[in-house]
Amino acid sequence: MWLFCIVVATSFAALLIGPYPLSPLDAIALLRQSFLAQSDSTDPAHIVLISIRLPRVVAALLVGAALSAAGACYQTLFRNPLVSPDILGVSAGAGLGAVLGIFLSLPVAAIQMMGFAGGLLAVALVGFVSAAVRTGDRTLILVLAGVVVAALTGAATSLLKVLADPYDQLPAITFWLLGSLSGVKVEDILPAAPAVMLGLVPLILLRWRINVLSLGDEEARSLGIEAGRLRLAVILCATLITASVVALAGVVGWVGLVIPHMARMMVGPSFGRLLPVAALLGAGYLILVDTLARTISAVEVPLGILTAVVGAPFFLWLLAHGRRAWN
Repeated sequence: MWLFCIVVATSFAALLIGPYPLSPLDAIALLRQSFLAQSDSTDPAHIVLISIRLPRVVAALLVGAALSAAGACYQTLFRNPLVSPDILGVSAGAGLGAVLGIFLSLPVAAIQMMGFAGGLLAVALVGFVSAAVRTGDRTLILVLAGVVVAALTGAATSLLKVLADPYDQLPAITFWLLGSLSGVKVEDILPAAPAVMLGLVPLILLRWRINVLSLGDEEARSLGIEAGRLRLAVILCATLITASVVALAGVVGWVGLVIPHMARMMVGPSFGRLLPVAALLGAGYLILVDTLARTISAVEVPLGILTAVVGAPFFLWLLAHGRRAWN
């Protein structure tokens, strides 16, 4: 409960901070007026708070929670603390789809849809390759297939960057691949939020069964759980979550790798407790990073740069001090 309160307080503070500062009382009044449809849409404070900052804060909450929850799922599923949401190539596939949309000069909604479809198609290709290889450890084959598909989609993305218009398309492609929430509108969030909830709700309902998967397939079968079907369901849900937010915000790294470790250090490895804590931590973390991205300088810093700058040293600290939380 205290963590939820911290996230709410952080989100409210993010609404106040920026080149156009707002007082808490003014923000509360504007939110109340907007909720009652009594606000003046031409008021600069209304435009800043309701049209610009509020959608961005909601998007940061959604993206952070989704990436962290997906990372916790993948790390539990593969029993590997180095696994992140893009392990099966979903981020690379979504990146290729969005880059292709930018290359074809499609509208923003179409670019997001292509990014979403690209992520799902990449994981479908990983599943097809894994099913075609009938020998060896299934989990290892799945991960290796993800690495191969990610490499291929990354090469295709690089080719499109070479062919893109260097004055118009290439800067947009580069900025999108680094991740950003600048310019996010309510219309951009509406398609992503239901998809995230569609993937997150089954994970919440199956959290105790997913916890058993961390013991291994033999132990899961001895407890009456069909490990193969459950693993497939978890992969599909986590992929849906990741593809949805990557299509919205671009490729934002390190969140799904580092934040689940923080949650594991706080509440232990039990997935029933790990999932909600990881989601809340991820939401609060990305709110802080996004606020820093839009206030640290006159030019907005892409999210992917800041998450790497913050996440990489912290992960090194985790490697040195946090191994007991992985067991």
